[in-house]
Amino acid sequence: MRDIETYSGFGLGLRKDHYADFLEGPVPVDFVEVISENFMVDGGKPLRVLEQVRSRHDVVLHGVSLSIGSAYGVDEAYLARLRALADRIEPLWVSDHLCWTRTSAHNSHDLLPLPLTTEALDVVCENVERAQESLGRPMLFENPSSYLSFPEDEMREWEFLSEMVRRTGCYLLLDVNNIYVSAHNHEFSTRDYIGGLPLESVRQIHLAGHEPGTIIVDTHDRAVADGVWALYAAVIAKVGPVATMIERDANIPALPELLRELDRARSVGQASLSQANAA
Repeated sequence: MRDIETYSGFGLGLRKDHYADFLEGPVPVDFVEVISENFMVDGGKPLRVLEQVRSRHDVVLHGVSLSIGSAYGVDEAYLARLRALADRIEPLWVSDHLCWTRTSAHNSHDLLPLPLTTEALDVVCENVERAQESLGRPMLFENPSSYLSFPEDEMREWEFLSEMVRRTGCYLLLDVNNIYVSAHNHEFSTRDYIGGLPLESVRQIHLAGHEPGTIIVDTHDRAVADGVWALYAAVIAKVGPVATMIERDANIPALPELLRELDRARSVGQASLSQANAA
């Protein structure tokens, strides 16, 4: 397994539309990220495809159903299946989202927001520690896109994330598009958000598209917006070289278009690092 402290490659989300491209020959990416739940099975074609891709590329497992904010705790059966997949694939790391998705009997399959309270933080930290113990490795957790807040909130999101990292030893998957979306929707400063995080704990960055409007919606169905590129440059200048990937989950274009967007990430990141080093 690679050293996640120093890994700084560029990758794409592996989606069914591009399976053939990855199986037919070399693709100029350093890693691919897959949705964990799509491969948490004993066999079948998707898992065979992933194993073949893994023979050529590093892999990140990115989950959407761990429900780290659930008051009912983490699902032990889910963790066992995720551990089996991680042992089989040997990913760079395993990640999920700061959210909740399920009750004791129902999974919403939506990344639902948490109240930013001390009580919720205690629940999240207990669940993170249990998940990391079960998986035998530290996890990465992604900052959410947000469209509402709770009157009970006691802290800002970056304060919540910072304390979660301090108490559990987990790492951050920083979704730059989500910061941009939430900052617009809640009228906070992206500079305050980035400045309030333990940036030394950031191990990966997501870049994605959103639907503009009075309320910006994180959609992953279009190219990365200019404002997000500018924010990415600002983040890289502070974080330094870190694994970066493009997410596209709808209106998925042909692979060459995504590779051109990934080339832009390389160029923006390198230019930002060069300027930061020269300052």
